[in-house]
Amino acid sequence: MKPGATGITRIINAAGYSVQGLKAAWKNEAAFRQESVLLVLMTVISFFLPVTGVERAIMIASLLLVMIVELINSAIEAVVDRIGPEHHELSGRAKDIGSAAVFVAMALVVVVWGGILIS
Repeated sequence: MKPGATGITRIINAAGYSVQGLKAAWKNEAAFRQESVLLVLMTVISFFLPVTGVERAIMIASLLLVMIVELINSAIEAVVDRIGPEHHELSGRAKDIGSAAVFVAMALVVVVWGGILIS
């Protein structure tokens, strides 16, 4: 077992690492910044739409999923870039698959928002 902090100290440390990760994503990832702005704008807009609380929650959850997937994609890209700058088929594939995951999450936003607003 890996030695380290336990209990509340571990939770506090983990929260600090998470904040560092969010700051790094904001500083280094233009897509994360753009999606953050869209998250805020679309969340505000959702409160002016004629939807139920559950529908609004699902709409906002779909936006948050994009943010989660973008963070994972950014982490994949950082690890691949750390390995080396030369092109490798597997590195390219990893980056492409991460990008595809973000695309699918964005498509889900369109389906969820469209489905709720059209019904």
